[in-house]
Amino acid sequence: MRVHHLAAFLLLGLSAAASAQPSDDGIPVTHYKAVAEWPKPLTGDKGLPAGPWNYIQVTSVAVKKDGNILVMHRGDDPILEYKPGGDLVGPFGDVKFSHGKVMPLLKEVAAKGRTPQMSGYQAVYGAAGCSNCGAHEIRVDPEGNVWVVDAPGQVITKMSAAGRTLMTLGTRDKRGKTNSSFYLPTDITFAPNGELIVTDGYGNDRVVRFSKDGKYLGEFGQRGNGPGQFQLPHNVVVDAKGLIYVSDRDNQRVEIFDSTGKYLRQWEHVGGLSSLIMTPDQHVWAGGVLRDLDGKALEKLPGETPGGAHGGAVAPNGDVYIGLLSGTVRKFVRQ
Repeated sequence: MRVHHLAAFLLLGLSAAASAQPSDDGIPVTHYKAVAEWPKPLTGDKGLPAGPWNYIQVTSVAVKKDGNILVMHRGDDPILEYKPGGDLVGPFGDVKFSHGKVMPLLKEVAAKGRTPQMSGYQAVYGAAGCSNCGAHEIRVDPEGNVWVVDAPGQVITKMSAAGRTLMTLGTRDKRGKTNSSFYLPTDITFAPNGELIVTDGYGNDRVVRFSKDGKYLGEFGQRGNGPGQFQLPHNVVVDAKGLIYVSDRDNQRVEIFDSTGKYLRQWEHVGGLSSLIMTPDQHVWAGGVLRDLDGKALEKLPGETPGGAHGGAVAPNGDVYIGLLSGTVRKFVRQ
């Protein structure tokens, strides 16, 4: 990878990681212990450990129905499958990701040319792009299918548990704000009634609802800072009652909607979150802080964390996996 590509990686990574985070002083570390080294390092041709994995940036993690862990990153073989103990299974899936790169608008450019309805982000393609930068989010639905979000590719792909493509939402390499097109989508989640909920966030300002088979059902949201509005709808999860939780990253809040998109309430001052994970017992990991459904902080993950999380997952036994744009994936074991 050329040096200017790596610099471009770091620009986006540092920008996201620099999103203001609230202080987590006073939030206890109660049930979790960090695993010192996960996954297990590969060995070289001398049979000796080869050092840390070269992920470049880890954007998300998912847990398969069989318990194996999928790590999404922006290097070669952008989805890697591991055993829970950290042993490599191998590359996963038949999806190819865009070489485009999502970047925040330069401040001097935004100050001169950005309108109130314009997103604060754009994609750069071609020579200024980077390998597999489209890899943005990975989720596993209740049936065990694996979904991946290619932000600059403008598509979200459904794969089988074996990694074979089954369905695509959006139109590849065609941006838009229609029933069949996105503009730099960010995340997907799955409602109890089978609906697919998509945050179409870096370029657009909406949450889109689809049926289980991909039929457009409706959408909600608009650009702004008020209730029900978004600057960057970055992540989305749904609780057992069908309520929709959206991290509005640039407004440093989580907004809650009913199943049709009616605004209900919000968690304010929770920082510029890039990761939401709904737990089986109906709590939310918001970055590295566990919150109840009213937004109250219950506990936090230990060590290097918190706000830099960019996607993650909870295993059935309660273990937490977090992806970091610094280029690492971390595992936390529930005690």
